[in-house]
Amino acid sequence: MQTLEQLSNPKHSAWNTISQWIEQARNHCEVIKKDQSSAERELFTMQMPTSSPIGAVIYETGGILIHHGWLRILGSGSFKLARGLMDWNFSKSFSQSGEKPKYLLVADDVIGGYFALNGGSLGKNLGKIYYFSPKDLSWHDLNFTYTEFLAWGLNGDIDAFYQDLFWQNWQEDVKQLDGNQLFVFTPDLSEDKSTPIDARQKREVNIETHYNASFAQKEKFEMAYSVV
Repeated sequence: MQTLEQLSNPKHSAWNTISQWIEQARNHCEVIKKDQSSAERELFTMQMPTSSPIGAVIYETGGILIHHGWLRILGSGSFKLARGLMDWNFSKSFSQSGEKPKYLLVADDVIGGYFALNGGSLGKNLGKIYYFSPKDLSWHDLNFTYTEFLAWGLNGDIDAFYQDLFWQNWQEDVKQLDGNQLFVFTPDLSEDKSTPIDARQKREVNIETHYNASFAQKEKFEMAYSVV
């Protein structure tokens, strides 16, 4: 176990580069102010130095909101995005300190999509970002490293990635969400492929509730099935 001082050496922090990327970003982004004690706890638990981009984001931010809050990159947590990366992953991708995560949830969006670093359970591409799409309830290999994912969030074509999923005045609706909420739709995105997004009803749900509904029951079934 490295000490906090070893993990957070400012001379080698990747934040110097990331902060420049943020200043020059094409996409709208907001860096959420960190809580120092939360940042220290999350970084120490993660045991990832700030010389790595993911360690720098954890230690230097409460999170980063992209595209007017549509995409939420996890940091160490704050009042506006009250989910630190390690705290959010505990009991989901790992359950004991020191355990290797089967994946690491690093970001999510307001329509029920999750971005995760693959630890081996999502596919063959280890260490790359996979996206859980609410359109088909499946993980998709984006073939991004975390650094490439961060660069894509700041400068990539978000509109193309979420084609046909933005509704009229979505920015105003997203402003009303806190970092623990997202939207679900009726008809469901995974069950009805043809209804335009503006013709669907939507409601806010808690992200923990949504995650459990999307993954927990499925994983329990798969575990039971594998035993049989």
